[in-house]
Amino acid sequence: MENTALESLIEMGFPQNRAEKALALTGNQGIEQAMDWLVEHENDPGLDDPYVPPEGHVLGAEESPEGRTPDSVQSGSDELAEEKNQRPLTEEEKQEQTKRMMELISQKQKEREEREKRESIEREKQRRKQGQELSLIRQKLQEDEMKKLAEERRREKLEEKLAKQRVREKIERDKAERAKKFGCGSATQASVLSEQMVPTLISSPSQEPPVKREYDQCRIQVRLLDGTSLTHTFKAKEQLAAVRLYVELNRKDGGEDPFNLLTSFPRRVFTEEDMEKPLQELGLVPSAVLIVAKKGNS
Repeated sequence: MENTALESLIEMGFPQNRAEKALALTGNQGIEQAMDWLVEHENDPGLDDPYVPPEGHVLGAEESPEGRTPDSVQSGSDELAEEKNQRPLTEEEKQEQTKRMMELISQKQKEREEREKRESIEREKQRRKQGQELSLIRQKLQEDEMKKLAEERRREKLEEKLAKQRVREKIERDKAERAKKFGCGSATQASVLSEQMVPTLISSPSQEPPVKREYDQCRIQVRLLDGTSLTHTFKAKEQLAAVRLYVELNRKDGGEDPFNLLTSFPRRVFTEEDMEKPLQELGLVPSAVLIVAKKGNS
C-alpha cells in the first residue's frame, strides 16, 4: 500500500520527501490521510526537511499489529486487505485518482481560506473595538480638561464679583458713617464725599479692585482631524502663527495639507491676517480651544 500511495503522490506533483513524510506521519493509512496532512502543513517552515524516522523504525516497513492502536487497526484493516490484493492501477485509473485527490486539495484549501477569512474578520472587529475604546478614553480626557477650564473661569468670575461686592459694601458703610458724623442735614455732602472716594477705593490694592486680571500666558488646546488633541501653553503676546507652527510640527493625525484654525462657539475662522496678531488681542487668553479644519471645508 505504501509504495502505491507514495507513487500516486509523486505522480500528483508532490516532492518525494514531502510524500514520504506525510505517509510516515499519518501511519501509512492511505493517500487521503496523507493528502490531508500535506494540505494542513503546506506552510510549515520545516516541511522540506529530510524525514528522520524514530529509532527502531524504518520508513516503509510494515507496522506490526502490536505497534498500532486498536482504533487504527479497526479503521484500516479493510483498506490494508484490499490494497494487498490490489492490481496495478491503469493510466486511466491513476488520472481519475489524481483528479479526485486534486479536488480534495481544492476543498481543503477553500476550507482553510474561509477559516482564515473568519479569523481575519474577528481580528478586525477586535481592532475596531479597541479603537473605539481608545477614542472614548480620549474624549473623556478632553471633556475633563474642558470642565477644568470652565471651572477655573467660573471661579475667576466669582472672585471678581465678590471683589466688586466688597467695594460696594465698603462704600455704603462709608456713606452711613459720614451721614452719622455730619448729621442728617449733611447727608448730601456725605454722599458726595463717598462718591469722590470710589476711585480711591477701587485703586487701593487692599480692596481687591474689580479689574480684569492681566494674563501673560495662554493655554491652547487644538483638536486635530482624527479626534486627538494637542495642548500647549504660549505667551499671551505670541502671535497666532506660533500656534499654527506648533500644530504643524507636532500633529500625528497624518494630515499634511494646509489647514485653517477656528473656534466653535462663537464660530470664527482665523485668516492669514489674524496669524500676525497676538493671542490676547484675538480673545484667546487665558485659555481657548481651537479646531483644525481642512481649507475649503471650514
